[in-house]
Amino acid sequence: MARGCCEARQKNTPRSATLQADVERRLNRAIGQLNGVKAMVKDNRYCGDVLTQLAAAESAVRRVSELLLQEHMRTCVVEEIREGNDDVVDEVMDLMRRFR
Repeated sequence: MARGCCEARQKNTPRSATLQADVERRLNRAIGQLNGVKAMVKDNRYCGDVLTQLAAAESAVRRVSELLLQEHMRTCVVEEIREGNDDVVDEVMDLMRRFR
C-alpha cells in the first residue's frame, strides 16, 4: 500500500459531527497554545514557563492524534480488512510507531 507522500485521500466513512467538532476544538486550542509560546519566546520569558506551555501544546496535539488513530482503526482499517486488504495492518503499525 505504498502511497505518495503528498497524495491526499478522502475517507470512505465521514467522521461524526461530534468527533469533527472535538478535533477542531482541540486543534484550535493547540494552535492558541503555540501562538502563546511564540509570544513568550519573543518576549524573552523564562525558559521553564515556555517549556511548560510547549508540553501542554504537545499533549493537546498528541490527544488529537490518539482520537484520529482510534477513528482510523474503527473505520478505515475495518473497511480495508473487510475488503480483503490486510496490508492496512502494516500501515497502522507504521502510524503507531510515529506516536511513540
